[in-house]
Amino acid sequence: MSTKRTDQMTLVAFMQASNVSVYSGSWRYPHSAQDYLDLAYYQRIARVLEEGRFDLMFFDDRLAMPGIYGNSVDDAVRYGARPIKLDLTAILGAAAAATSHLGLGATYSTTYYQPFHVARTFASLDHLSGGRAAWNIVTSVNDAEARNFGVDQHSEHDKRYDRAEEFVEVVAQLWDSWEDDAIVADRASGIFADPAKVHQLDHHGEFFDVQGPLTVPRTPQGRPVLIQAGQSGRGRQFAAKWADLIFTGDPSQAVAAEHYADQKSLVTEYGRDADSVRVLPMVYVIPGETEQIAREKENIFLHDLVHPQASLTLLSEVTNYDFSGHSLDDVVTDELIDQVSGIRGLVQGVKRHIGDQELTLRVLANHRATLLQGPRFVGTGPQIAEQMEQWFQSRSCDGFVIAATHFPGAFEDFVRLVVPELRSRGLVRDNYTGGTLRENLGLERPENLFAADRNSATEAGEKVTQDA
Repeated sequence: MSTKRTDQMTLVAFMQASNVSVYSGSWRYPHSAQDYLDLAYYQRIARVLEEGRFDLMFFDDRLAMPGIYGNSVDDAVRYGARPIKLDLTAILGAAAAATSHLGLGATYSTTYYQPFHVARTFASLDHLSGGRAAWNIVTSVNDAEARNFGVDQHSEHDKRYDRAEEFVEVVAQLWDSWEDDAIVADRASGIFADPAKVHQLDHHGEFFDVQGPLTVPRTPQGRPVLIQAGQSGRGRQFAAKWADLIFTGDPSQAVAAEHYADQKSLVTEYGRDADSVRVLPMVYVIPGETEQIAREKENIFLHDLVHPQASLTLLSEVTNYDFSGHSLDDVVTDELIDQVSGIRGLVQGVKRHIGDQELTLRVLANHRATLLQGPRFVGTGPQIAEQMEQWFQSRSCDGFVIAATHFPGAFEDFVRLVVPELRSRGLVRDNYTGGTLRENLGLERPENLFAADRNSATEAGEKVTQDA
C-alpha cells in the first residue's frame, strides 16, 4: 500500500480566448457570458481563479480557424466551432494587472514563431507580472495553420519535434543571456550593466541562426515555467526533458495511473527529479448544489448544445484530415485508422468508453467535441472532492487541469462548491506562500547557463593551479 501523500494538488484552469470554452457548444448555453471580446471578461475570470487559489490560468491557442473540413471555414463559422482566437499578449497583461499571485500561461508554437520573439514575450510577461509567466510549448496541429504562415503543408511529426528541441534550447539561452547581477546601475560612474555578464549566443543550428543577447534582462523566475502536453512517444520524451508541468488527456484513472508512472520514469531517465515535474490530466468538473442539479447540467452539455456537423469539423481539425467525404454514420474501420494521422489514440480512448458498441464517425466526433472525451467529475462539492482525492492519492496525477463547460460560471461553481471541500481535506492551499509561480509550485529557480559555465571554468582553473 502506498504512503499517503502530504503534498498538495496543483490546480490549472484551462482557458480559451474565444467565443467558447474547450467545450465547443458552450456559446449556446444560456449562462455563458458573451463579452469575450472585452478585457474585463478575462480579468473577471482571473480574479475568480485567484480567489480559489489556483496555481495557473492557462490559455490554449490555435493559429487558424478549423478549416480542414471541406477545405473551408464555413462550418466552423456557421456553428461557432472555435472560429475566434484572440492574440494572448494583451489578455495576459490585463490578467496580470487584475491579480497578484495567479500564474499566467499561454500557448506559443515552435513551428510558426521564432525563438527570439517567444523568449522576449514571456520574459517581458514574467517581469511585468512579478514572476508569474508560463509557456505552453506546442508544435501546432494542421495544414490550415501552415497556410496562414505561408507554408503549403504542415511539417512531418518528428521534424516538428526536431525543430522544437532546438527552439527551446535557443529560448533557454536567450533567457539566460543576462546574468542575474548584470545590471550595476551605478549612477556616479555612469556604468549601467557589466558587458561581461551579458552574452551573445552566436547560435548556428539546423533550424535557427540567433545572435542574441535578448533585449530583456533575466526574469524573476530565472526562466518562465514550461508546459508541454505531448502524447506520442516523441512528445512524452520531449516533455520529460523540458517540461515543469505536463498536461495529459487520459480517458480513465487506470490509464492515467499507467501514464503517470511511465512519464515519471522518463523524467528520471533524463536526469531530472521526477517529483519536481507535475503530471496533470485534463478533467471536466460539473458541480451542483445537489447531485441532481449537477447531473441535469451534465446532460445539457452532453446532448443538447453541440451540432453534429461542428463535431466533424473539429475532428478534421485535430486529425489534419478532411472528413467531408464521409457520412456521420460511417463506421471507423482499421483502414481509416491507418489512413488518418493522429486518430489512433482517440479511437482507443473512445473504445474504452463505449465497449463493444460499433464506433461510427458520429460517436467519435461527439466524443472529441463534448465532455465524453475525458474524465468527468460530476456531483456535489464533497462528491467531486472525493473523486479528485482518490486520483491524487493513488498517484494517478499531481493535480488537475480543470476544463470549463462554460465561462465564467463553471469556475465560479468550482471555487464556490469544490475548493472549500478540497481545503478542508488539506489538498489545496489556503493562501499563496510564494511570490512567483515557481515558488508557489515548489520549483527551484534554474541556474543561469552562462554563469554556470564560467563558475565551472573558474573551478577547473583553480584545481589546475592547486595541482601545480
